[in-house]
Amino acid sequence: MAKNNQPNADDKVILGPTGRPYRGFPTPPTLDRHGPARIIALCNQKGGVGKTTTSINLAASLAEYGRKVLAIDFDPQGALSAGLGVPTHDIPTIYDLMLDTKRDPKDAIVETHVEGLDIIPANIDLSAAEVHLVNEVAREMILARVLRKVVNDYDVVLIDCQPSLGLLTVNALTAAHGVLVPLECEFFALRGVALLIETIEKVQDRLNPSLELDGLLATMYDSRTLHSREVLDRIVETFDDKVFETVIGRTVKFPDSSVSGVPIIEYAPQHPAAQAYLRLARELVDRGAVA
Repeated sequence: MAKNNQPNADDKVILGPTGRPYRGFPTPPTLDRHGPARIIALCNQKGGVGKTTTSINLAASLAEYGRKVLAIDFDPQGALSAGLGVPTHDIPTIYDLMLDTKRDPKDAIVETHVEGLDIIPANIDLSAAEVHLVNEVAREMILARVLRKVVNDYDVVLIDCQPSLGLLTVNALTAAHGVLVPLECEFFALRGVALLIETIEKVQDRLNPSLELDGLLATMYDSRTLHSREVLDRIVETFDDKVFETVIGRTVKFPDSSVSGVPIIEYAPQHPAAQAYLRLARELVDRGAVA
């Protein structure tokens, strides 16, 4: 007769989309104090992979678990700001802080309607940053100098990078402790990953030795298609444990919630996509990437 602490041979192991046993991850314990923050850059030079969607919903999910979160809109398109219902004109933005590092970053921090989630917005002005900063001394370190002034006020800072590997993205990687790579479950999305990993390694070698690859997040997954399943299998085969167990499915609820200017955990809290981002937040805490 099997002992109580041993699995029964008849018990079925439920496998998640990544082929690993599905785990729920425990609810994170309440924090008795806040800060200093761990800075995570959400980075992929390919557009349309769910980077901003992940920034919005992961930030809101971490705030739901009592973490103080600062989101940095680091894309001139300002999609992160718009997705959280924050105006981007006639107010201080991350561009102003980059040009004047003596300015208090708190002047540009905006409280969102999500409790515990603040944002430093961006607008099209940020597109001129690379031109203005090209002759600056230690131009790759400018964002790090800005964030140094607020890092003790938060538990996590999420930087939503633009889809390129230019100076702004290098600034984000230089300021960050970790990198989270949203990766669409589509063949062409795989092609640019090697270049992104090479860029991360160069930043590690030359600018930020403590930078870590926190993981790759499979997004826009559709279990009904063989293509999605094959691409996800290839990602797991290549990166193994660096692939998050949480997988984000494809759904029209994401653009619907973005138009409404609220995270999906508020727009449709019971939807599987909302539950997936809450699970991702728990997984990040479980992995030690977030306090």
